[in-house]
Amino acid sequence: MEEKLWNAVRRLAPLKPRFVSVTYGAGGTTRERTHQTVKRIRDETDLKPAAHLTCVGASRAQIDEVARGYWEAGIRHIVALRGDPPQGMGKYAPYPEGYAYTSDLISGLKKIGNFEISVAAFPEKHPESQSFEEDIRVLKGKIDAGATRAITQYFFDVDLYTQFIERVRRAGITIPVVPGLIPIGNFALLKKFSAMCGATIPPWLAEEFEGLDEHPRKRDEAAIALASRQCQQLQAQGVEQFHFYTLNRADLTLAICNNIGIK
Repeated sequence: MEEKLWNAVRRLAPLKPRFVSVTYGAGGTTRERTHQTVKRIRDETDLKPAAHLTCVGASRAQIDEVARGYWEAGIRHIVALRGDPPQGMGKYAPYPEGYAYTSDLISGLKKIGNFEISVAAFPEKHPESQSFEEDIRVLKGKIDAGATRAITQYFFDVDLYTQFIERVRRAGITIPVVPGLIPIGNFALLKKFSAMCGATIPPWLAEEFEGLDEHPRKRDEAAIALASRQCQQLQAQGVEQFHFYTLNRADLTLAICNNIGIK
């Protein structure tokens, strides 16, 4: 996996992305290895890494120590997330003596350094939210604490993003809300993950990709075409920034960027 990650880094670097985010597994798994990777990207490439930090599985003191280590290493961008509950835990509950929610984590980070902070946003509503209004209130709380950018959960129907942006702007939120796009590298896994995170797979998409996991080349061609169409539709609405969930697969993202004129 580490070799795959560094191959992706090397191949995507010439696109000169504004930043690359490095995540770790649910419940904080692979956290230490992630921290090492972030620092290595900072030291060995021209890319600007953004390190994920979550509230899960660590006390405030432990998270603060990690954040101070990032600041001292020259890492200035954090993707701050509440995080998913560890496997088998069920419903989320704050870690003992930990940061309870993302806004608390952001406030703590700002005491350590003037980090650039990106946060999550959900065009289809967070799975645990009761309403879009509650989601907007949570997002506002993150911004009040110091968030400077939101990155959305992936989606496939561009209208979902358009409607979400309208809600966000009506609420007086002005920070960039960057659409998150996922090139489909494995449709069976995507269906499983989407059921967990609340992302809708439209019937037309299920029909288009049904059975394509057995034909990887055709699946990749379909994935590139789909994400390219999404980008072009968003560009037509004036969207100029995209966040790709690459999952360490450089080939799909490279092809999509080529299709929309990013060489």
